[in-house]
Amino acid sequence: QVQLLESGGGSVQTGVSLRLNCLASVPPYVTYCMAWFRQVPGKEREGVALILSGGGVRYYAAYLKDRFTISQDNSKGAVNNTVYLEIARLNPEESAMYYCAASTIPLACLATAKVLGVPDRRIGLGFHYWGQGTQVTVDS
Repeated sequence: QVQLLESGGGSVQTGVSLRLNCLASVPPYVTYCMAWFRQVPGKEREGVALILSGGGVRYYAAYLKDRFTISQDNSKGAVNNTVYLEIARLNPEESAMYYCAASTIPLACLATAKVLGVPDRRIGLGFHYWGQGTQVTVDS
């Protein structure tokens, strides 16, 4: 059973950097990729970053790649690994619920990587494992 648990969100000031954490109780060789998504109530979900399992290849929404960094730490063992999303210089428009998700489907991972940064109701299809989310609120 795959379990994902996000943490690291909170209420911060504009311009502050933040690191979100996703503790994944799943061996990395089971999942093909992990990704971070965000969603504001009333708006479509948006994928912001994606990393292929093993940490070698990373994808970003084009307009975010200079401020967002996704990484994966497998040093604590195969069963529990952590995926991080570091966000620099947050702005109020980025207030959202941030979710991490995992997929075992290579095609879903690669298709999602191509549409990062595009809010759409179909975003996240093929990702069968989701965390409960961590809220980020950026005060102006």
